[in-house]
Amino acid sequence: MQRRILGGTGISVSDHALGAMMFGAWANSDHNDAVRIIHRALDGGINFIDTADIYSGGESEVIVGKALKGRREDVVLATKARESMSEEPNHSGGSRRWITREIEASLRRLDTDYVDLYQIHRPDPDTDIDETLGVLSDLVRAGKVRAVGSSMFPAEQIVEAQWVSDRRGHVRFRSEQPQYSILARGAEAAVLPTAQKYGMGVLTWGPLAAGWLSGRYTKASDIDLADGRRALERQKFDPSLPENARKLAAVGELAELAAQSGLSLPHLATAFVRSHPAVTSVITGPRTYEQLEDLLAGADTVLSGDVLDRIDEIVRPGTDLNRADGYYEPPALAEKALRRR
Repeated sequence: MQRRILGGTGISVSDHALGAMMFGAWANSDHNDAVRIIHRALDGGINFIDTADIYSGGESEVIVGKALKGRREDVVLATKARESMSEEPNHSGGSRRWITREIEASLRRLDTDYVDLYQIHRPDPDTDIDETLGVLSDLVRAGKVRAVGSSMFPAEQIVEAQWVSDRRGHVRFRSEQPQYSILARGAEAAVLPTAQKYGMGVLTWGPLAAGWLSGRYTKASDIDLADGRRALERQKFDPSLPENARKLAAVGELAELAAQSGLSLPHLATAFVRSHPAVTSVITGPRTYEQLEDLLAGADTVLSGDVLDRIDEIVRPGTDLNRADGYYEPPALAEKALRRR
């Protein structure tokens, strides 16, 4: 497991991070099993864990807190806030009111007195970024947070945040957490270069593209639209849609390339993300112990230039094969009223 420095902070992190979204009611509700997975990740060389308040309504943070008892000082711990924690409108967002409250809730659940990286989970169009950066700066000065970052911020909002920090004397975002995989390469166009320009660390998520690059889908009949997230997010999986048909075709070509290279498809997919010079750490969220073992087995895989060139031929750089795969849409696109007089 290699180490890299997180966005000029001096904090050394493994180039693979353990994502904790699958721990809790959303996926693996067996706390003992989840703790065992976390301990194996730490023993395998991963020192970076990423979670969020919203994951299983805070249960993920509780599990991570249990797992880190006696090991906290050796772990770089990241969590996030901004998403809605209840139906109450003020229980979300980037306001001082909410962030001040929610960091305390996260610290209680994590059973720690500080987090190493506190991230704003999505842009908040209702809150001035000056307000958000102001409260984050206070949390850093209070010692409750060591560094701050953004997640799923478009390039222009990354620039705005850096500019506001400089002008207003706030701490600045030291990292960005974008979605990035072979099938969702949109971040390459502007987000990754912008993060590099400002010396930010990049913590990517979704290297297996919601399972598309896990090797489980080889033909349309493998996709059961009546089960799990495939039923909830049909637009991302339905093979009858042209966008998903393109994904399935690309997966077939990538699986062939992986076999020719002596690799499994998941190892090829994860190594691709690690190969980008902007990427600091790849977040992978295993649900089972076996999935973690497979991650560790391919952790040091390096792709040759010829393999990377072939990937570029299969999926053009900067291309998202299905725009619906994104988990953030700017309000200007999502809200009709902002596009019409």
